[in-house]
Amino acid sequence: MKTLAELQAIRDRMKDTVNLRSGSGSIRAVVGMATCGIAAGARPVLSALVEEVSRLGLTDKVTVTQTGCIGICRYEPIVEVYEADKEKVTYVKMTPEKARRVAEEHLQGGKVVEEYTIGAVENA
Repeated sequence: MKTLAELQAIRDRMKDTVNLRSGSGSIRAVVGMATCGIAAGARPVLSALVEEVSRLGLTDKVTVTQTGCIGICRYEPIVEVYEADKEKVTYVKMTPEKARRVAEEHLQGGKVVEEYTIGAVENA
């Protein structure tokens, strides 16, 4: 970076990412990023979720954030989805590919991806 124009271009590119992580969307997707989550692969899951929400144009509707320990380490990486007047949905053993599917089907389409939820995994 050598000019103010380059700095402005970087700022503009990163603006959507920052909005995703601190916005006031009606849906919150929270990724567990404690040591256990990171060790299990939460960082690429978080990145895939942020990228897909942006790609799908959901930045006004969905806020992607991270949290510490969710408390069920054996199911990491974990993504919890919160929507007003609905029960929290807990997705477990997530991968970047699963995160993309959750973004498209649940966050955009409103349909919970049942086979990735904690209930489906515990009953398997």
